[in-house]
Amino acid sequence: MISYLEGKLVHKTPTNLLIDVGGIGYFVNIPVSSYERIGEVGASIRVLTYLSVKENGIELFGFATEQERELFKLLIGVTGIGTRLAQAILSGLSVDDFRRSIIEEDIEMLTSISGIGKKTAQRLLFELKESFKPEVKGVPLSARRGIATEKREEAVLALVSLGYKRKVAKRVVEETIYEEEDLELEELIKRALRRI
Repeated sequence: MISYLEGKLVHKTPTNLLIDVGGIGYFVNIPVSSYERIGEVGASIRVLTYLSVKENGIELFGFATEQERELFKLLIGVTGIGTRLAQAILSGLSVDDFRRSIIEEDIEMLTSISGIGKKTAQRLLFELKESFKPEVKGVPLSARRGIATEKREEAVLALVSLGYKRKVAKRVVEETIYEEEDLELEELIKRALRRI
């Protein structure tokens, strides 16, 4: 998995970047929230990344802060929220405003984002409410959920790389985690494979 890119910023728009890393140009999708923080064209930059592997291609998403990347991972773990909608959510609200809208169950704020209707807003509230509770023993629950989301995604990517369709891989990984949440990645993959 590509964790970050460091190189020269060749081109920049509010929703994507072109970064030259050792003579290779990487096209990176970004939320509008990262645009101002990234730097100017010609500058040397470092961008945190998330690699999305789907049946129809591979996309790289970039973020100016770890909080944006963690929220992105949480969002794509929600039923019906894909990478593009997660990017739109981060473009429409800051991490703090999104967190506040979930804690306060502010459907109006959520539906102000392009592509988010009332049903999707309710699903976000339902699935993310636990992730934004106050800190427990110094570790935010959202951070722990982010680790679980990353493990899920790695398991799904492993199954996709073995030739299974992403939809099938995601379903069996979710079913496996539902039965036992604290599995190591290797065991999670093995058990998911038995379900296919």
